[in-house]
Amino acid sequence: MKRTIRLMKSSMHQCVELPNIYENNIYIKKKLNYGKNIPKEFVYKKKTNSNKKIQQILKNDVCNVIGYGPQGRAQALNLKESGICVQLGLRENGSSWNKALNDGFIPNKNLFTIEESVKTSSIDMLLLSDAGLIDIYPKIRKDLHNKTLYFSHGFGIVYKNLTNIDIDNLINTDVILVAPKGSGKSVRELYKKNKGINSSYAIYKDTSGKATQKALAIGFGIGSPYMYETTFENEVFSDLTGERSILMGGIAGIFKAQYDVLRENGHSPSEAYNETVEEALQSLYPLINKKGMDYMFSNCSGTAQRGALDWFKQFEKINKPLIQEIYNNVKNGNEAKRVIKSNSSTNYKDKLDKELEEINNQEIWKVGKEIRKLR
Repeated sequence: MKRTIRLMKSSMHQCVELPNIYENNIYIKKKLNYGKNIPKEFVYKKKTNSNKKIQQILKNDVCNVIGYGPQGRAQALNLKESGICVQLGLRENGSSWNKALNDGFIPNKNLFTIEESVKTSSIDMLLLSDAGLIDIYPKIRKDLHNKTLYFSHGFGIVYKNLTNIDIDNLINTDVILVAPKGSGKSVRELYKKNKGINSSYAIYKDTSGKATQKALAIGFGIGSPYMYETTFENEVFSDLTGERSILMGGIAGIFKAQYDVLRENGHSPSEAYNETVEEALQSLYPLINKKGMDYMFSNCSGTAQRGALDWFKQFEKINKPLIQEIYNNVKNGNEAKRVIKSNSSTNYKDKLDKELEEINNQEIWKVGKEIRKLR
């Protein structure tokens, strides 16, 4: 007899019985116990040799991938190689169209213009950039009834008052999200190695009663080894906060700050780079990824250990208010407004190129290019 726990359904404020481990044809639903005073969670772990069952779930569907950037290309090819019927909707004769041709897609068979593609699909996977989605949505909206809309980022939906992506009025349409926790390149490369990257999934609208089943099937089909449930809002708020702080903006800032301090105090470029970036990426971060921060703290020199223990709380104290400020601006829509305004300006590409060139010309990354050649 399976043990069960009581789990509160927040939307209905009632308790339901859920098993600790539940299995079906494509996944094992497993409870994660993190420890005392930490909420327990369920994850959906892909079952070994479940591709045939995934194909069965999606056998009557045509997955129409709109957009062929890193994420669109990865998901399209992974699904195709998982035995799912895939077609593409792209701007004819653009750079993505030509990439698709090189990848074996055939015009008028499984490669169409965006407007044509939505007329023959049952699952439209909207994997354009946020700006691209805002532009194309009004042109295809009339053909989005009675099907499934799939997203890998909830930006356009969460900020629909700014993007005008009015999915609430679509008739008999499921709206789902599967968000891989990594770049499109990682999604593709890991799949080719028979590995994968975990994803979150969310259900915004379930008119068919099969939205969750479809989300999990597609998520496993693109190679995710396990998936966890979220909401469109939580996916967007956590994703945008991370990009602005620890994943990109914050880490770039702290790398540069330490490098500059070392250089200003007489250290050579190679020493400053190695002690700031190279050791982190080549030695310590992989160790954290494999064993955890607690392991690294327990398995380093006494000097490093004492220094890290003495200073990490200072870093937390200084950075937490800044990250909270970022989160607040993501949640209240200020960041979304800034992104949309920037992408809508006529000379944005020129401004962006200048900003990116500034990063490219920073001493730390010039040095990095040469150091990486020595690996």
